[in-house]
Amino acid sequence: MKRVVCTGVLAALAAVSLMAQAPAGWKQRIDRSPSASDPDAAGTVKFVTMGTGFHATNPQAAVYWNPANTATGAYTVKGTFALQKPSGHTNYYGLVFGGANLDGANQTYIYFLVAQDGTFLVKHRAGDAAVHDVVAKTPSDAVKKPGADGKSTNALEVRVLADKIDYVVNGTVVTSTPKTGMTAKTDGVYGIRVNHLLEVHVDVFAVTK
Repeated sequence: MKRVVCTGVLAALAAVSLMAQAPAGWKQRIDRSPSASDPDAAGTVKFVTMGTGFHATNPQAAVYWNPANTATGAYTVKGTFALQKPSGHTNYYGLVFGGANLDGANQTYIYFLVAQDGTFLVKHRAGDAAVHDVVAKTPSDAVKKPGADGKSTNALEVRVLADKIDYVVNGTVVTSTPKTGMTAKTDGVYGIRVNHLLEVHVDVFAVTK
C-alpha cells in the first residue's frame, strides 16, 4: 500500500522543528543538585528557540549564555520570564551578569532571580562550590505569583550604574547594591539561569547602554 503524506502536515512539522532548535552560539552549564532531600528530576535539560525568545525545560538547574553577549560599563540587561507551572517547592529563575569562565572550574557571575512564592534574591558565584548571598531571599509585592492557571510573568532588569546596581521587577526597584565587594565586577557575559524542576519561557532578552 502506498503511503500518502500531506505536504501541509510536513510543512507544519518542519516549522515546529525549526522553531524548537537550540539557539546558535549558546552554551549551557548544568548544576546538579547535591542534596538527597532535594533531588533533580529525570530527563534532559532543553533550551530552545521558541517564537521571539527562548524556552527552558529544566529537570536540573542550568545557566545559559552566548559568549558573544558581553556588556561593560553602565548598562541594563533585561528579560521577561514566564513561568509555565510552579514546582513542588520554591525554585528560582532570572538573569546572570558580570560572568567569566562560565564553562570552566573558575566560573564567576552574579545572578538576580525570582521565585513562585513572590521572593527575589541576589547571589555571587565563584568557582564550582562557592555561592555567596549578596541579598538573601526577600519577599516583594512586585514579584508576581502564579495565577489559577499556574503561570506567572515577571519582567526583570539589572541596571548597572557608575557606583551601584539596581535590581528591578516589573518596573519596581526591589533592591540596590554598591559596586563593591562581591558585586564590584559587572563587566562580562550576561545570560539566564533557571533552577531545577522548572519550565520557563524567556522573551525580550537584551542589553542596552
